[in-house]
Amino acid sequence: MNLQDNVDISNLIRKHISKGSPKQALLLYEAIRRKGVFFPGWIPLLLKACASVPNFVLGKQLHSESIKFGIHSDVMVRTSLIKMYSQSGCIVSARNVFDETPERNVATWNAMIGGYMWNGDALSATRLFGEIMGSGNEVTWIEMMKGYGKRKETEKARDLFERMPLEMKSVKAWAVMLGGYVRNREMEAARMFFEDIPEKNSFVWSLMISGYFRVGDVDEASGVFNRVKVRDLVIWNSLITGYAKNGYSDCAIDAFGKMQGEGFEPDAVTVSSVLSSCAQSGRLDVGREVHSLVNRMGIELHEFVSNALIDMYAKCGDLENASSVFESLSLRSVACWNSMISCLAFHGKGREALEMFQTMDTKPDEITFLAALTACVHGGFLLEGLKIFLEMKTKDVKPNVKHFGCLVHLLGLSGKLKEAYGLVREMPVKPNDTVLGALLGACKVHMDTEMAEQVMKIIETAGSVTKGDSENHLVLISNLYAHAEIWQTAETLRVEMEKRGLEKSTGLSSLVLT
Repeated sequence: MNLQDNVDISNLIRKHISKGSPKQALLLYEAIRRKGVFFPGWIPLLLKACASVPNFVLGKQLHSESIKFGIHSDVMVRTSLIKMYSQSGCIVSARNVFDETPERNVATWNAMIGGYMWNGDALSATRLFGEIMGSGNEVTWIEMMKGYGKRKETEKARDLFERMPLEMKSVKAWAVMLGGYVRNREMEAARMFFEDIPEKNSFVWSLMISGYFRVGDVDEASGVFNRVKVRDLVIWNSLITGYAKNGYSDCAIDAFGKMQGEGFEPDAVTVSSVLSSCAQSGRLDVGREVHSLVNRMGIELHEFVSNALIDMYAKCGDLENASSVFESLSLRSVACWNSMISCLAFHGKGREALEMFQTMDTKPDEITFLAALTACVHGGFLLEGLKIFLEMKTKDVKPNVKHFGCLVHLLGLSGKLKEAYGLVREMPVKPNDTVLGALLGACKVHMDTEMAEQVMKIIETAGSVTKGDSENHLVLISNLYAHAEIWQTAETLRVEMEKRGLEKSTGLSSLVLT
């Protein structure tokens, strides 16, 4: 590769990072590296991407590469290494790099201070802050404030803000303090602080809108949006994304139309949120229009855009287009694989879902395994389900209650009630109502009243089961006794249900797999 090629790749990596897609940057690098191509000038950028993900393994490899190519003493490389190690939780390694840096600049100090705060070591951060305070800059103060905010110590952050030299109190400093309040859901304190901000840019307006949406206060979020005299894409995205995340899909789609009416062109964030709203409301027509817009405008299919497209088509029942989007991707993240496997499982194509699971070219995560187990449940594939569950251990993925719920459901459907019951008793996490409901539902299917009684004993003592779910299970077991024509017990339960104000209804498993 010539110098221009190296520059082009550097720009592409930088572009991915600046657009909030560090995983894409790393996937690009790994694809190029497999071809035997490497340029040392990429290292600082790649370390930045590793810090954002974070990816400690690749970061450590890049550290070795920097030593190999003789650029590990460069202050930019060392600063990037400190950030990478810090955000990967390896604060000791970060401090070693810091101590071995012969000539530190302010950025190096800031990286180490920020690293300590990121890892919850406020004492060490404060010591370093005290050493450099006289020669530090705005970022030094901001790193401390951000750290206190992350630790939910907003009072300390505010105290630091008040002590901050006046000439350093830029819009960014005000925004960081406001962000601390918003992140910790202290919206009343955020509102009062916000009103005092002398110069409100689009970012602080967006923070307030997002903050109210974060706590579910849609009216206040909309009210703040309506106060903005000069709107930009960031502010519109805050509104549309907020509506989508709070389940106001029609409002999100309407806002998207108004935004376009005011002459704003959507970006990847906009279309991802609108596609999510289309998936929620089943608006395939709008989803297709958004997809056409993505193609027409040349919006890059980032991980979250491609994932949103697959998810939208899948939930709207358009498997053909979901598969088409998936097949068109040159780089597929685990999220895209998860969406496609879940899509096939949800639509009853269990065998195809499992085949896709077996052909994955990236490491599966807990969502992948849940999707694969769901496919097994829908298809009744007991042996495959057991194999996949055991595979989680070899892939170093810890099963949670949902994975156990799928396995219990699968064993129950297959008539393996004793095995399912044994699993519930031995599972390392507390069985919740979905797990117990699945087992109780299987008892009804197989008319096993003795096992149902054992399950009800667990339900009565399980602290993780809500009163409402316990009562639903009571209805289900009453139906079971009635179907088994054990009338005396059924009548006793019916009387108990009447005392609780319950109505007898058809019992079904409460397990929600997707």
